[in-house]
Amino acid sequence: MSHPKLVSGRSNLKFAEAVAASLAIPLASVRIKNFSDGEMWVKYDENIRGEDLFIIQSTMPPSDNLFELLMLIDAARRASARRITAVIPYFGYARQDRKDQPRVAITSKLVANLITEAGADRVISMDLHAPQLQGFFDIPFDHLYASNTFVKYFKEEKIKNMTVASPDVGGTKMARSYAKRFNSDLIVIDKRRPAPNVAEVMNIIGDPSDKNVILIDDLIDTAGTFTNAAYALKKAGAKAIYGACTHPVLSGEAIKRIEDSPLECVVVTDTIPLKKKSNKIRVRSVARVFAEAIKRTHEDKSISSLFDTEKS
Repeated sequence: MSHPKLVSGRSNLKFAEAVAASLAIPLASVRIKNFSDGEMWVKYDENIRGEDLFIIQSTMPPSDNLFELLMLIDAARRASARRITAVIPYFGYARQDRKDQPRVAITSKLVANLITEAGADRVISMDLHAPQLQGFFDIPFDHLYASNTFVKYFKEEKIKNMTVASPDVGGTKMARSYAKRFNSDLIVIDKRRPAPNVAEVMNIIGDPSDKNVILIDDLIDTAGTFTNAAYALKKAGAKAIYGACTHPVLSGEAIKRIEDSPLECVVVTDTIPLKKKSNKIRVRSVARVFAEAIKRTHEDKSISSLFDTEKS
């Protein structure tokens, strides 16, 4: 069987190179450039007719990353690629998944439509902020998890008297799956958000006193919710507090907030490249998870084992 063809946009080239290295396949040559007015231009430098093409591109801000993905998909479709899979380690705009107030866009649905209309045949992504986004697509969607990577890391750390916490009610399901795998208790922090990107901790459900706590979330943006949760847990008697999040968006003062907080460290993946290094932020790669998903997809094999968040 022939190898899949891999290509990368510019949003996270280092990650794409790690995926390619794991598969022992070079990235296909593609040229992407910006004209002086900011318009982008893409061209595949090699023949992709009839190829099983995987385009690796995270879609975090700026929106150029998303548009670059759309252009790569369109160019591949017009170059007669046999199958086009959009590999999106971090799916941007996933938080805009419903009409939670009048006259707002459901942007994640718009993005799903754009990717499909551009010509993608399949999507592979990881730890969506809202898993129901899979239903926004009318093409197959494979949803991967970073849980195996984080569970392995914390088991190697051999943390005693440990419990798992969710920084908000929305993350309870994810935190519960980790608690099950660690065979630990679960803590949920109920918060009220008075304004966008502003979190106020209200109530802790569970007992963190004298416990080592692992805060679990799918992404950290401004780090307000995450660090407020850490302060609340510390005030309630928690001993050491660790963090884990799949997507390190880390906008604004996020890194400073993490460094000033009682968090011992925050373990993140490489779905988004770090803008700035920090002694409290530790990166664990999920390139092999994506490489395995690409390999199995190319060979038309099941990848359901990569979906299972409760696998021990």
